[in-house]
Amino acid sequence: MRGLAEMQRFQDWITKLESLQAGKMSSTPHDPFYSSPFGPFYRRHTPYMVQPEYRIYEMNKRLQSRTEDSDNLWWDAFATEFFEDDATLTLSFCLEDGPKRYTIGRTLIPRYFSTVFEGGVTDLYYILKHSKESYHNSSITVDCDQCTMVTQHGKPMFTKVCTEGRLILEFTFDDLMRIKTWHFTIRQYRELVPRSILAMHAQDPQVLEQLSKNITRMGLTNFTLNYLRLCVILEPMQELMSRHKTYNLSPRDCLKTCLFQKWQRMVAPPAEPTRQPTTKRRKRKNSTSSTSNSSAGNNANSTNSKKKSAAANLSLSSQVPELGALQSCSLNPGRDGALCHSTAVTPTGQFKEKH
Repeated sequence: MRGLAEMQRFQDWITKLESLQAGKMSSTPHDPFYSSPFGPFYRRHTPYMVQPEYRIYEMNKRLQSRTEDSDNLWWDAFATEFFEDDATLTLSFCLEDGPKRYTIGRTLIPRYFSTVFEGGVTDLYYILKHSKESYHNSSITVDCDQCTMVTQHGKPMFTKVCTEGRLILEFTFDDLMRIKTWHFTIRQYRELVPRSILAMHAQDPQVLEQLSKNITRMGLTNFTLNYLRLCVILEPMQELMSRHKTYNLSPRDCLKTCLFQKWQRMVAPPAEPTRQPTTKRRKRKNSTSSTSNSSAGNNANSTNSKKKSAAANLSLSSQVPELGALQSCSLNPGRDGALCHSTAVTPTGQFKEKH
């Protein structure tokens, strides 16, 4: 009797558990990434609220909610939601003049996504197929060899571009699950034009010739490519921009202070390790040894004085060759990329500005 009672109690517990699980399943019947541990589509348990792939699904939904009035604040909030503060985004592809590789930091990521839509794109989303996940102590890596970036272009003509490649994502191991590194290697791309548009202009050879031309390069618009080229200049200028925002200095003053600090780090001698005081008594030496030591000390002092005088005579440009002639841009360069002014270093170590 006791065994039957325990079996009945265990069966009642299983029934309650299944009813609770059925309630959870009914609350999310349309979630493509949900799977029940009691059903036939069993997936291993993870300590996260969602799967890493579901974060890409959420990012696609956020990109679709973008409007024409989305400003820089909206894009910065988008990057804050899906990217870490020290995140990096890398794009690798091959153009006509050779392979290219661009890496941008967290401050430049919002502008990268906005340039995609400025080039005539009306819709952007990513499709991940057969991705592999690997769990580490502080991160989760998602490796998808069959990733497709789909962009819908409204101008100069209605075209759907499918950019295929390999996407490697590294997520942080926390509840936010934001992207730490993004590396997309583009292999090929396809531009699809609707057949209805071709039928409409079948009798116009000029329009057909225009439709046959590619509107992207390796799936990227000219706006995005120009921005990536500009990031090669903007990425090293992050120190100047942060100093400008922090201390509210002019671009010239920011450049001067950064160069002076860099020169100090290069010229300053390395710090000597602190010596522990010794408790041993010094032994008396004879007059011959003291005389020789004094003469050696005088020679060393003369040698040091000669080195100091020689170092003082050296110019700043000879010590730091790359600081001989420097050029600085304003923090908001024009579209033509022209430089505002140049700053040269004189032999006496002073900065001289040339307009």
